[in-house]
Amino acid sequence: MSTETNTNEPSFAELFSQGPNAPKEGEVAQGKVLSIDNDYIQVDIGFKSEGLVAAWEFMEEDGTITVKVGDTVDVLVEDAEDEDGRIVLSKEKAERLKVWDQISQAYDDDRAVEGTIIARVKGGLSVDIGVKAFLPGSQVDLRPVRNLEGMIGTRSDFKIIKFNKRRGNIVLSRRALLETERKKLRRDTLETLAASQIVDGVIKNLTDYGAFIDLGGIDGLLHITDMSWGRINHPSELFKVGDEIKVKVLKFDPEAERVSLGLKQIQPDPWIDAAMRYPIGTRLKGEVVSLTDYGAFIELEAGIEGLVHVSEMSWTKRVKHPSKIVAVGDEIEAVVLDVNERDRKISLGMKQIEENPWTVMETSYPVGSKVKGEVRNITNFGIFVGLEEGIDGLVHISDISWTEQIKHPSDKFEKGDEVEAVVLKIDKENEKFSLGIKQLQPNPWEDIQKQYAIGSEVTGPITNVTEFGVFVKLDHGIDGLVYSSELSAERVEKPEEQFSEGQEVTALVTKVDPVEQKISLSIRAVDDKAERAALKKVAEQEAQSQTTTFGDLLKEKMAEKAAEGDE
Repeated sequence: MSTETNTNEPSFAELFSQGPNAPKEGEVAQGKVLSIDNDYIQVDIGFKSEGLVAAWEFMEEDGTITVKVGDTVDVLVEDAEDEDGRIVLSKEKAERLKVWDQISQAYDDDRAVEGTIIARVKGGLSVDIGVKAFLPGSQVDLRPVRNLEGMIGTRSDFKIIKFNKRRGNIVLSRRALLETERKKLRRDTLETLAASQIVDGVIKNLTDYGAFIDLGGIDGLLHITDMSWGRINHPSELFKVGDEIKVKVLKFDPEAERVSLGLKQIQPDPWIDAAMRYPIGTRLKGEVVSLTDYGAFIELEAGIEGLVHVSEMSWTKRVKHPSKIVAVGDEIEAVVLDVNERDRKISLGMKQIEENPWTVMETSYPVGSKVKGEVRNITNFGIFVGLEEGIDGLVHISDISWTEQIKHPSDKFEKGDEVEAVVLKIDKENEKFSLGIKQLQPNPWEDIQKQYAIGSEVTGPITNVTEFGVFVKLDHGIDGLVYSSELSAERVEKPEEQFSEGQEVTALVTKVDPVEQKISLSIRAVDDKAERAALKKVAEQEAQSQTTTFGDLLKEKMAEKAAEGDE
């Protein structure tokens, strides 16, 4: 039977296009879900071959598939025939195409569309109306909006003033709709309204930046900064839609029909002479009214709040959040640290009520003294030892042992262990306490340097194999390092393929660094007479020059060989 392809037969794409009702690429078709798997949804769109839609297009954020077998779905034909001869479909693009048709119809009918402002962009805002559209800054409101970012997240109606489907360009206007509403305002309100009047109104809408008040056919803005002499996070803390309120007309522009209102202006300003009423150093009491990540706000009187920053709550505790110390509704005692009437800020401190324990720390724990404490915390860089309430000393990983290579402090300690250490340093300004455990014993590296002279031979088991070499166990709990270049006369690309943990090896000492507390070894030097001689020479010269290294000598020897070759 011949396997040759009949080149005269039409391709699948040609057959696909020959059907009288066959959908074409770029068109939306309706189909029925035939099967569902992890990668694709198979959809029958009425043609001889079923189409495939990527499963993620029907998937919720939690991974739930939103359709089941037998459901009818709208899909867009992306490709009549892919490389495997299948129809490629897209639910997402079909929905996007339908949205564009709906927006086009709204534009033709001069109907408003609803959308959510999602981002600040150059020249205005980006609005989600099913697709992204542009709202110019001049079209946001009846009056210029200084804080466009404050509009992000708000939902509103918009008029489409420009529409170009081919270019994917949609321009909106919120101002156009507001201007239409403004024409319906009652004339008698415009004729009688004047600055400095105290008028009645009803809360019509709340935003992040203020409240719109219906004054009777015309809206006035009560900005959040004009609601109270105190701090307000959101107008909803004071009002809800439908509340009746008395406000003062601050500004009124009849031509622009712009009304600015104030509530706090009806009441006396409590910040006048606040510095005189709250002098620095005064001890006072107040109620915690709000918590933030950086501190607690304390109400001292109506309209005046002071901030206790987290850094001013305790001398010794590391306060990650003020809720660990205080709660809303608590009455606390504090000290006035600073008063700024112009910016309406008062800084308070709670820890100043008590004596700073760090001022007497050097007397209680002199440098060099021995202390005992319980391990309170273990990190990758050391352990924290509790000496007294709120006072922890840090033993850095480098100060745990003179000789051991400690990968993590948890290998040697557990929370609750009692340890003894030496006081190394006290930093009162930064409130840091440094301790050392290895300092309880004399530094053994002077003896180690004598024991492991350069050129001496050592034997021990491999404790660790890395990509850059192997570690060999020596006396005193020390590990010597054989770099990859010193493992063999031939280059070793992957040490783990030739060496394993527990394997006994013999090597020569090539370098001892008591400062860095490291010993370098060489396995290839064991059988290399030239290197043995070089190491012996290094050992002899070590007493004369501390800067000469094994590497320097090898370079010198190579240079000598090169010179002999030239001769």
